[in-house]
Amino acid sequence: MNFMLSNYFKQNTSAATLAFYRLAFGLMMLLSLIRFASYGWIKKFYIEPQFHFTYYGFEWVKPIGIYTYLIFIVCGIAALFVAIGFQYRWAILIFFLSFTYIELMDKTTYLNHYYFISIISFVLCFLPAQSYFSVDAYRNEKIRFQKIPKWTLDILKLFLAIVYIYAGIAKLNSDWLFEAMPLKIWLPDNTNLPVLGYLLNQTWTHYAFSWVGALYDLVIVFLLLNKRTRGFGFFLVVVFHVLTRILFPIGVFPYVMIISSLIFFEATFHKKILQWIARLFSFDYSLFENGKHKNQCFSPTQQIKLSFLTLFIMFHLVFPFRYWCYPNELFWTEEGFRFSWRVMLMEKAGYAEFTVRDAKNNKSIRVNNAQFLTPFQEKQMAFQPDFILEYAHFLRDHYQKQGFENPEVYVNSYVALNGRLSQQYIDPTINLVKEHESFKHKTWILPFNDTIKGL
Repeated sequence: MNFMLSNYFKQNTSAATLAFYRLAFGLMMLLSLIRFASYGWIKKFYIEPQFHFTYYGFEWVKPIGIYTYLIFIVCGIAALFVAIGFQYRWAILIFFLSFTYIELMDKTTYLNHYYFISIISFVLCFLPAQSYFSVDAYRNEKIRFQKIPKWTLDILKLFLAIVYIYAGIAKLNSDWLFEAMPLKIWLPDNTNLPVLGYLLNQTWTHYAFSWVGALYDLVIVFLLLNKRTRGFGFFLVVVFHVLTRILFPIGVFPYVMIISSLIFFEATFHKKILQWIARLFSFDYSLFENGKHKNQCFSPTQQIKLSFLTLFIMFHLVFPFRYWCYPNELFWTEEGFRFSWRVMLMEKAGYAEFTVRDAKNNKSIRVNNAQFLTPFQEKQMAFQPDFILEYAHFLRDHYQKQGFENPEVYVNSYVALNGRLSQQYIDPTINLVKEHESFKHKTWILPFNDTIKGL
């Protein structure tokens, strides 16, 4: 085993592929940030709301008023510098920190692809992505390399594999496969589309999309890894993600996955693209072909880096399965749901009415959620227990300032999951002020009255 690992870490590959990925990743992130700002979402999601839902352990990460725009500007400039490879080490670190800060500012905006971008940008902090076709390599011959260690590409492929395969495993549940849920709810919303519209209203289409979607996630990486099936695999990637982009409002995720899948192609393909860019901007590409070979150096620093990345990989292989530590239905309680690549697996709708009581003065008030939350926040809060708990504590603090003495907060809530009739969600007799966020099971979530079978 040690001999095999030693041989593996001695293998080199063309630096052009990692350079291409750096350029594509940086440009995609820059365009994504520009898109986000152009839609007015910075103001809508981070500045206008008076209350923000935070992640456990990161309650200190919050928007900073009008200066929130500055975080996005810094992140955008860093993305541009990453793309062109200018001051790359600082640029990728600043991008990772600023983008992750943006992601953590409000839990309401959580998306799997934001999490994926944070992971990839963190990994890129450790890779020699500036060694080829970069401003840094152009200016400094010492960091210019034609060949780099093979593992620096394989780790990116591994994380793409985790996203796909874990998403496929998550789809192996009875709701997705045998009830075609939630696609049976979502697809008919697109019946106005030309050609596809009629089909999307057919029950067999809902089941076909469900089964094909699960199969796609489970096998696509293996198709991309095999040279003989790679072209067909990429064709499926494009069809699948273009179709999901047409049918569902999931932002730039389809484009991120399409471009990222190109990393599986041969280096000659990436070189052709880089050469075309060089001709477009009239600079000498041959300069980068004169670089050295960057062999793996097992210095103490390199060993620490590899050991850390190994632990990082192991964590992300295990972490998505933490839901096994909790009782009850995952889709219902959502304990261990986030950060586990469960992409578009459920349709939940909720209703939550809060009552704040001052037992000492025998006073109570029913809360108008619109007074404190935006419509989007209220919608997300109503069916997610950690949101409900955090909001209850916010109400406690607010009404304490209004003169309530030791206020108690109760919620009357109902949630519908994947087309089922709604049922009571949170125990209405529990004073949520006395409950606190933790990794422990939330005993105040009422049991689910059905069973969803799956892994």
